[in-house]
Amino acid sequence: MTDAEWTEVRSAMPVPAWLLKQGGRPEAHCHREMLDAVRYLVDNGVKWMALPVDFPYWRAVYDFFRRWRTYDYVRELHERLRRTARKRAGRNAESSAGIIDSQSVDASETVGQDSRGYDGGKSRDGRKRHILTDTEGLLLEVTVTTADVHDSKAAPALLETFMDQPGRLLKLVWVDSAYQGPALAKAFARHGVRIEVVRRSDGQRGFVVLARRWVVERTLSWLSRSRRLNRDHERRPDHHQQMVWWAATIRLSRRMAGDAPRWPEKRPGRLPRARA
Repeated sequence: MTDAEWTEVRSAMPVPAWLLKQGGRPEAHCHREMLDAVRYLVDNGVKWMALPVDFPYWRAVYDFFRRWRTYDYVRELHERLRRTARKRAGRNAESSAGIIDSQSVDASETVGQDSRGYDGGKSRDGRKRHILTDTEGLLLEVTVTTADVHDSKAAPALLETFMDQPGRLLKLVWVDSAYQGPALAKAFARHGVRIEVVRRSDGQRGFVVLARRWVVERTLSWLSRSRRLNRDHERRPDHHQQMVWWAATIRLSRRMAGDAPRWPEKRPGRLPRARA
């Protein structure tokens, strides 16, 4: 994490209870070191025990990850960063429109049979992550199910989890043709959210950019750049869900700090040598 990125993240960090004089003991490691360690694991896909020695001991990093999972701190951090990013873009902090889609990933041998399934449409044996994004592609909510759960069955729970938080302004959601059915329509109507299905035109073949739906597809590709998400290695579904939030936070903080990776010719001081 660069200094510019840490400046953005530090201002949005949840404040520990001991700093607010509300109990607990001070942590033994610097928060920046711990965040860097977890981000390294998510971004590079290494095992916990394979963390480089430059970081704190792997068990301490894992305990930090579990503590943040328990209190859902990484989601809180992402939401604060998202609101700040939207305000800087001249938009309302809360989105009134969103897009829903899902992505199936294969599971490794560490995933038990009780939390994995087979997606016949995508030929994936593992889990499925369902995400809700705003119109800029920023993550709003994520749930993780077995891969055999149909999109229309998981969408109501996804919406309920998001709308249960105070201050939500969501009124419109774009989806594909898989998101249909009375149960789904009833769940969305209960919160006053309208569904708009974006379909492919008749006779279209091959790859076609579909209005609104390309935004969430791009977000899924952003998340897949974190190697920990290319394959599901988590024994628990909630750990996989946390990994998605961490990957989204990495992408968002880099974007806000202007530190997104660039090609060598666009990076000052790292130009390729001219050929003789």
